This record gives sequence, C-alpha cells and structure tokens, in this order.
Amino acid sequence: MQKKVQLYRLLLILLLITLVVISLFVGAYNFENSVLNTFLNLFTGSEGISASDHFVLFQLRMPRIIMAILIGSALAVAGTCLQGMFKNPLASPDLIGITSGAVLFAAVTIVLGASIRPFIPEALHYSLISIMAFVGAILTMSFVYKMSTTNGRTNVVILLLSGVAITALTGAATGMLTYLSTDEELRNLTFWTLGSLAGANWTKNLVLAIVVITGLLFLVGKGKALNAMMLGERDAQHLGIDVEKTKKQIVIFSALMVGTAVSFAGTIGFVGLIVPYILRLLFKSNYTVILPLSIILGSIIMVLADTISRVIVQPAELPIGILTAIMGAPVFIAILIRFKKTL
Repeated sequence: MQKKVQLYRLLLILLLITLVVISLFVGAYNFENSVLNTFLNLFTGSEGISASDHFVLFQLRMPRIIMAILIGSALAVAGTCLQGMFKNPLASPDLIGITSGAVLFAAVTIVLGASIRPFIPEALHYSLISIMAFVGAILTMSFVYKMSTTNGRTNVVILLLSGVAITALTGAATGMLTYLSTDEELRNLTFWTLGSLAGANWTKNLVLAIVVITGLLFLVGKGKALNAMMLGERDAQHLGIDVEKTKKQIVIFSALMVGTAVSFAGTIGFVGLIVPYILRLLFKSNYTVILPLSIILGSIIMVLADTISRVIVQPAELPIGILTAIMGAPVFIAILIRFKKTL
C-alpha cells in the first residue's frame, strides 16, 4: 500500500508540474520569441525575455496558477474532510451554506454597492466584494454551527439540515437582488457567481496562502481521526479521539478556506465533491492517504480547468465554474448510480 501511495503521489506531482508549465505558456498572448526559446530563457536564467513577455508570465499567468493551486487544494481538502465527517460521499463545502452566504454578500455589494461605499473606508473600496463575500461565508458558517450545537456537542444531521435551509434562504435573497439589478450589475453578478481567476495578483495570493496553508496544517492531520469516526463517534471516543473538537475544527477551517476562496474567485463548485470520490476509488476511505493526495489532485483539477477556460474561447475567457461543473456533474451522476445499485 505504501509503495502504491508513493507512486500515485509522484505521478500526481509530475502531472501538476507539467500542467503548470503548459498553463504558463498557452493562451491568447503570442510571445515575442518562440515558446521554446521563452521557456529555455526563463528556466536558464537568461536575460532574453522581453518586458512584455515577463509581465505576462509573472504578473498575469503565474498569479493565476498559484491561485488555482491554492483554491483547488482548499476546496478539495475541505470537501474530503466534510465527507468524512458526514460519512456521506455527496457532501461538499456547499452543503453547510458557506458558498451561498458568500455569494449573497457579494451580490449585495454588486447591486447595492453605491449605497454601501460611503460608509466604508476608501482604502477598502477596491476589495469590497472580496471582503463582503468572506464576511458572508463566516456569518453563514457561524449561524449554521450555532444552530447545530447544544451544550458543546454538534449534531451532524442538524448541521446538514441547517446548511440546506440557509442555502435556500440565501439563494432566494440572491435571486431577488439579481432581479433588481441593472444590466451592468447583472453581467458582473453573473460572471462573479460563475467563478473566475482573472483577478489574481500576488497580494491576493499572499492573503489566500496564509489562510489556506493554516487550514491545511490543521485539517490534513485529521486523517486518523476521520478514519476512527467512520466507525462511529462512540467508538472514536473510545480510541482517544476528541470527536467534538475534531468536528469543530473541520467546520471552522473548511469555512475559512472556502470563504476566502469564494471571496477571491467567485463560486467554483464540484471540486470538493469529485476529488475525494476519485481518491476513494483508489484508496477506499483511508483518510490518512486521501487528505494529502487531495491537495495535489485538487490543484491539478483547478489548474487544468483554468487553462482550458483561457484557451477554449480565446481571446475571451470562459468562467471556470462552468468547466468545473461540466467535469463534476458526470462524477455526481456516477455516485448516484453507484448508490442506487447498493439499495
């Protein structure tokens, strides 16, 4: 088993590196030198890269790639942990209302921004949508978690049902704002809710990296706890697992990572659903193996989707959320068919 894990890890890392290189050099922009010469100059430290080529590589494409890796790993690990906690392969970060809360607050900012901005410091105007989306994710998570927690114990079923309810409520509010929006606001809202990495820059990546790396450090080590919880919460407690503390950490850090990802890139669905499903086909429900690999596979899916989104309709850009949905929907259907056969 250990050799199999190491082999898959190596293959996934090589695939990710390959995709990063491809993504760096493909797109609507035509390099002044050939792609091969630009590649050689870049990786040999040569001074032969023009200013425009350098700008495209390091100010446009590299930040997008880094953001794709961070967001892909965050969504994948959050989805894997939530599926392990719920003991349900259909669980995803959208399940407890995190994404819908972020979308609602972003919609409020887009549609009612002119009324909000006078009360906000001018320095925050540029990042107002991202800040509000993050606040929405945290508030939604806090509400759902308080609804499902009594005397320090979290009821997973109530957590799930609360997430469904808050998703429906915020979805209705977002629909109302969409109905009230002007044509320009509607275009911005539609593009944002479909997801895009076009706004990536090094400053956003720094903030995202701090949140995502912190979340990953806490969640990736929960593999043994999740394996024990698969046996049942009572059995996990007998094995020395603090079940309530583990559930609290999973909910909080999943919300932080997903909320930050949504605030910077909009709604990107299905990554947290398909990554753990693919890995479980290979390694069953061994979360000590699945969690570290989900970082790499989530990054691969996001880099691949972003590269396709930039190339498929160039010089325009296809929202990345559409591609992840196209990739994820067949997997979702496959899960349902598999469950149907077990009934």
